[in-house]
Amino acid sequence: MMLERFLAAAALAALSASAGWAASDRITLGMVLEPPNLDPTGNAAAAIDEVVYANLFEGLTRIGPDGSVAPGLASSWDVTEGGASYVFHLRPGVSFHDGTGFDAQDVIFSLDRARGADSTNAQKALFEGIDKVEAVDPQTVRVTLKAPDGGFPFKMAWGDAVMVAPESAASNATKPVGTGPFRFEEWGQGNHITLTAFDGYWGEKPMLKSATFRFVPDPSAAYAAIMAGDIDAFPIYPAPETLAQIEADPRFKVLVGTTEGETILAMNHKHPALADIKVREAIAHALNRSEIIEGAMFGYGTPIGTHFAPHNPDYVDLTAKSGHDPERAKALLAEAGAENLTLRLALPPTPYARRGGEIIQAELAAVGIKTEITNMEWAQWLEQVFKNADFDLTVISHVEPMDIGIYARDGYYFNYANQEFARVMAELGAATEPAARSDLLKKAQEILADDYANGFLFQLAKTGVAKAGIEGLWENAPMPANDLTKVRWSE
Repeated sequence: MMLERFLAAAALAALSASAGWAASDRITLGMVLEPPNLDPTGNAAAAIDEVVYANLFEGLTRIGPDGSVAPGLASSWDVTEGGASYVFHLRPGVSFHDGTGFDAQDVIFSLDRARGADSTNAQKALFEGIDKVEAVDPQTVRVTLKAPDGGFPFKMAWGDAVMVAPESAASNATKPVGTGPFRFEEWGQGNHITLTAFDGYWGEKPMLKSATFRFVPDPSAAYAAIMAGDIDAFPIYPAPETLAQIEADPRFKVLVGTTEGETILAMNHKHPALADIKVREAIAHALNRSEIIEGAMFGYGTPIGTHFAPHNPDYVDLTAKSGHDPERAKALLAEAGAENLTLRLALPPTPYARRGGEIIQAELAAVGIKTEITNMEWAQWLEQVFKNADFDLTVISHVEPMDIGIYARDGYYFNYANQEFARVMAELGAATEPAARSDLLKKAQEILADDYANGFLFQLAKTGVAKAGIEGLWENAPMPANDLTKVRWSE
């Protein structure tokens, strides 16, 4: 009854609102999380890429809306030495937003900076295979790898691999300077970030003159802002319980697609109890994926049994290995001598984590595991959990594409270590044949499922809403991005 009253009130407010509904060359987009800064090469927060990827910063390559690798600041590239050398041909006439030119020296600076000993890049592993970066001429760069890597162009498409200039790299966190079709205009802390079209852009000019990203962390407020016309589109809409009402309104359209977001109950393997596979398996069997998806996402989400996206052709459905079985969970805890286990559960501010965390707390309690929830703001979660690994359990969506390799990283926040998995990842890195890569990816998925490396919950759905006249928004999210290069208002 309360929800119906709220919906009716918000709809009434929308009818009387004078917010502009007419087509224009400006757009306001809603976001749940405010980025901690605007430098994608120095922080792991996906909210950074949601503002700057393909809009403000560009890489040698880029990911398109279908997930394929496309040319970026490199118009093409040659692969030599069996995949151990890549020669990138840079686009002519490219400049940064401050007027400095872009050439091979900027590529060398960007890649050497990302892989340097003092690098703060959250995805430093993307660059570990690089042996050297050389300028063939001002418009040509040769990257020599330590070993063949058929996936190198894909790695260069990540937001963490965008090109930056030595003149402005140090201040990109607050005053970002890139080569993209939009330039940084202003940041109203706690409220919005505005980008404006860059007149000196090398490529096809965007149809929008300005884009404002407004931060609306509360689901009810997001619904009200959409209905009132204050926000034109919410690409990752946080209130799935209201999608039916929005879809029934001809002023709007609902975009439901896929993301790369494997949503997991991450476990810190440094915790003595969680280092025991029996305890991890018990936790996995305590979880009811259907209940979590329904309660946290109102049915939007696909169950997963390993750290891999179901829409990927190499996905293996391993959910049966960790099916909901509370009695099995209790027996495993008894075998491990962990019947009176208490764990800390850190929850970032996203709705899926807060809602899902409460459900998980009840499911773990049902098998005898007590959890103490700490609700964290995003900056606190990044510092305490992701950077310092000071946690026992946490709920998070890993939205980076094809990121199963994080389980082979030393010191990664959940501290997973498995020699067999590391060996498979090493073989994958050297493999160039599609069939061999497919086999290795399937093997890697099975290792994680058999080892109960984390609690694998669901693939995050992309549920977006927009005014009916907006075209060009991504329906799927192969990269955490709100790419505005093709967005426009219909006539």
